Amino acid sequence: MIIQLSKQITEEQKQLVFTSIEEQNCKWREIDTQLGSYLLVLGKIGFDIRLIGNLPGITDIHRVTDDYKLVSGKWKTHPTAIVLDDQVSIGAGDLTVMAGPCSIEGEEQILATVEFLEKLNIRIMRGGVFKPRSSPYSYRGAGIDGLKLWHSICAPRGIRIISEVMEMDQIDAMYPYVDIYQVGARNSQNFNLLDALGRIDKPVMIKRGLSGTIDELLYSAEYVFSGGNEKIILCERGIRTYEKAYRNTFDINAIPILKEKSHLPVIADPSHGTGIRSLVEPIALASVAAGADGVIVEIHRTPEKATSDAQQTLDFDEFGRLCAKARAVYNLVAG
Repeated sequence: MIIQLSKQITEEQKQLVFTSIEEQNCKWREIDTQLGSYLLVLGKIGFDIRLIGNLPGITDIHRVTDDYKLVSGKWKTHPTAIVLDDQVSIGAGDLTVMAGPCSIEGEEQILATVEFLEKLNIRIMRGGVFKPRSSPYSYRGAGIDGLKLWHSICAPRGIRIISEVMEMDQIDAMYPYVDIYQVGARNSQNFNLLDALGRIDKPVMIKRGLSGTIDELLYSAEYVFSGGNEKIILCERGIRTYEKAYRNTFDINAIPILKEKSHLPVIADPSHGTGIRSLVEPIALASVAAGADGVIVEIHRTPEKATSDAQQTLDFDEFGRLCAKARAVYNLVAG
């Protein structure tokens, strides 16, 4: 059960609610976020919720049977939208496109990408400065100095930044320079990291784990929400299966089921979902048709020279064609 508390609730009214819950032999947990205050009622809920719902200081009360209660779609009237500014939002009834290189490499690369994104009116640039690599000898990112350089180029142009955070001690260092923290597949069940991201007031995009289930992704999101951060985005990025014809198996079913189970916006990552350049466009279009709120795509002016993930990275012309088709598909589905 989720109880939404009024912003004007008094301490006396709150104590009355606590007592009433305890009288029903239930436990409760108080959760304060950037957007509201909630009581999460735990245990077997077998009583008439009107006994508590009519108490002063309560805005609404919802019976939610899912174990991941706060991110469940059963208590939200409308899907959640993540608003970054007047021009940039995710899940607000328009297709969101995020694009950029796998790894931030230097000033020339950043400038070329930013100028290209501006021509397409894309306002969110992706890129990695801390790279989790399977081999310790692969390029592992430009670090915080690379992020500062990237931010200095993007901020004056109104381009927002999404980048992966790998460790708790990176959160504060990255905070002034990122607009969305990305939790990668390898960290999707790093619960200490998720707890820490629950204590910040910037959006967090959580990617599905390498072999993670839908429920496990939603539990990860619940960690962040229960920590106090409601600004969460879910990302389907493919899972590891027995199939060897491509890097990962992109689970197109995940898009509509996540939209059904949760009120959070859903982004598709066809780059990691396939690992093959020629497959990125069809899977991106399929994701939009399946109901994704947006896509995140790896691009590079010269993919063959990229320091990482060259095999799944689109060049600028390929990405431009993808954007046009994706928006056409989105308009067709939305219409």
